Amino acid sequence: MTERIYVGNLPFKTTDDELKSLFNPFGEVKSAEVIRYRKTNRSKGYGFVEMPKEEALKAIEGLNEKVFNEREIVVKLAEERTNFPGDSVSANLKNIHIGID
Repeated sequence: MTERIYVGNLPFKTTDDELKSLFNPFGEVKSAEVIRYRKTNRSKGYGFVEMPKEEALKAIEGLNEKVFNEREIVVKLAEERTNFPGDSVSANLKNIHIGID
């Protein structure tokens, strides 16, 4: 079973390969991806790594709040995203009208 790891506060110049190399000492990295803006391909400053569960937990313990390329990174288990654009919560928000009586 693999775990998805969130890696935040990454330097904007970080590549997928650099992210993978950062996690390699802790075990097998199934995937490593820096998230980027679609139009500009510029990094959003965070990414995700997938590793086997035990190795993922060791990587989180070993890397969270450590300095990587002059930035203190945040490393934790990724949380499932619950508010996708177009879901019922977001869809209801577009119907709210704010005004002054």
